[in-house]
Amino acid sequence: MANHRSEIPLATPVPGTRANLFTVKHNVFIWLALLLVALVILRSALATRLDGFTIDEAYHIAAGVSYVKYHDFRINPEHPPLVKVWVGAVIQATGFRLDPLRQFNDKPGERGFANLAVFRQNDPDSVQRRARAAMYGLNGLLLLALAFALERVFNAGVSLGTLLFLAVDPTIAAHLPVVMTDLPVALLSTTAVVLAAKAFREWRWADLTACSAFLGLALTAKHSAPVVVVFITLIGAVLVTMQPLASPKGSRWLKVAKLCTVLGGAMVVLWASYLFRYSESPSGQESFNRPLVEKLNDVASPRYRVVLATMAATHIVPRSYLWGFADTVHAGMEGREDPQMFFGTLYHFKGPRYFFPAMIAVKVPIGLIVLMLLGLFLFLTRRIPADWTLPCGVVLAVTVSFLLVLSAGATYAGIRHALPAVVLLAVFAGVGFEMALSSETWHLKILMALAFVGAAASALPQMRPWEYFNEFVGGTANAYKSFSDEGVNLGQRSKELAEYYSRELEPNGRPVCLYWIWDEEKAARGIDCFGSDEKRDAALIELPERSGTIFAAPSDFIQSSYWDTAALRQAKPIKRFGNLFIFHGAFNLPGEAASDLYWRGINEIYGKKPDDAGAEKAFRRSVELDPTAYFVHIELGNLYLKRGSREACVRAYSEALRYAPEDPKVRSALQSQIQLVSRDVLAGVSPLRDPHME
Repeated sequence: MANHRSEIPLATPVPGTRANLFTVKHNVFIWLALLLVALVILRSALATRLDGFTIDEAYHIAAGVSYVKYHDFRINPEHPPLVKVWVGAVIQATGFRLDPLRQFNDKPGERGFANLAVFRQNDPDSVQRRARAAMYGLNGLLLLALAFALERVFNAGVSLGTLLFLAVDPTIAAHLPVVMTDLPVALLSTTAVVLAAKAFREWRWADLTACSAFLGLALTAKHSAPVVVVFITLIGAVLVTMQPLASPKGSRWLKVAKLCTVLGGAMVVLWASYLFRYSESPSGQESFNRPLVEKLNDVASPRYRVVLATMAATHIVPRSYLWGFADTVHAGMEGREDPQMFFGTLYHFKGPRYFFPAMIAVKVPIGLIVLMLLGLFLFLTRRIPADWTLPCGVVLAVTVSFLLVLSAGATYAGIRHALPAVVLLAVFAGVGFEMALSSETWHLKILMALAFVGAAASALPQMRPWEYFNEFVGGTANAYKSFSDEGVNLGQRSKELAEYYSRELEPNGRPVCLYWIWDEEKAARGIDCFGSDEKRDAALIELPERSGTIFAAPSDFIQSSYWDTAALRQAKPIKRFGNLFIFHGAFNLPGEAASDLYWRGINEIYGKKPDDAGAEKAFRRSVELDPTAYFVHIELGNLYLKRGSREACVRAYSEALRYAPEDPKVRSALQSQIQLVSRDVLAGVSPLRDPHME
């Protein structure tokens, strides 16, 4: 490549000039961008048309309707309101029944309220159609905004090349219609980063205002956006310091003021999304499913707790945003109890630090990876126009910084938490695309064409793009053997499950449904599973045997440190729909029985009429069947603590410590709790938070 450096035409090297390698009239560019965005949406609509809800969508939809209808942000504060309000406004305007809000008992009570509304009080298929249309509208607008920002900062070629990348990538196609926050925050964050490069180079109010607006919208989309805000602020501060003073004395302070205005404007957008109100409810009274102080206390890291305590004391953000930010820090950074397989190795709470770069490497089509690497190579070897150097450097700096932050966090969500990095890296694919088009040699053109053709051949035939993996790990059909995060499955095969049940099983048998589909959706779709009728199946649930037809996802039969389903893992499925596996036979599955009883106990505690005695009975039978789930012992310990049974309490927490993973946070918390209940007055000891509830 080095031998051809002079053959790649470069724009004038004077900083600040505009490169015009790909010349096209602005109105033609607009039509091309609109066409590409329409094709992105069409491809996604065709590929995902059979998808059911992800496990979180009903929660987001009901929350959004409640925000619009009641101006109350108590439901699902785990995510800021942008996506939920957008979809909620469409759903509410087109008809949706939602009961009056009440005080909820932790997440199970709140989830039950949302699921009941979406699946039982309304037609779920109608709700999904309207929600998908709303999300296509939102994400389509965000794609166009990113395209215009790239055209303004780079040129039309880079913009259209980036859109082509996003049109082919399966993960983007999978996320376009779902009511989740990952893709909107990725598109908004990338737009803000691209605009920041131009805004902090030229310091024009139009660019500064646009950057501020998109930065604020990113904050209203997902709690990962503050990471981008921090690094954009640092980049702005560095440029203020390093840029030579143009003329007037004190102009550096003017730039500092402009930088502060960008950040202040972003905060105004955030507060506007909460109606400029600190409290989550119009009454002003705290009404979350768990008190904010308990949510803050869940966070183990002293460093994070100081940050959260400062935010709480200063009221710098609305209380609902702070509640969700604390939840994100706890579950997203400190880790969630969720055994997951990564390249065939089982991890607790979080995978290795290289998890997210590895997920990008196996979830993005190989041809698109080649294009990203081409753009990066051209940037690092200074073969791009001079005025692209700063924006490329800013994009790369934010990408690397974001991945470094992710490397210390939880990995249960797989690729979706790394979507901002994917979209940022797509910009380099756009740079590679543009430079190949402009090259006077055929080498780059051929490489670019082969990369796109290879990526399209790998990705476009994939009709369920959420499950896509590239050829590095054996493709979509075999990746489940090595991975079990949410990038493998998030419950979207529910419609096929219901259709198979209706065609093959009803009314001859009740299947065992390990596959993640909410009870309310099973009832809505007429699926009568083992355990659907608690009274009818109560005695059978407590037995370790499961027989008949079993629906399962890969995460249901991977090797696990608790509730292991070895018998199922050794069996051969009779049918497979992507990552929905169907088994038939008689299986000894004490772990599955223990899991059912754990959730029965949770429902007894957090239902409308809490029943501690019923919960204790369920938890005790659960650990008899399979004692390896340490958090069930924690629930028992908490019940014994509540009724003042010191010996039983110490024994339960000790059993939890015996089976707990080698995680310092979990083990130290259990050891401290054992010491407290052994010597102190039990009435003054607080219960431990069940890690499996996060």
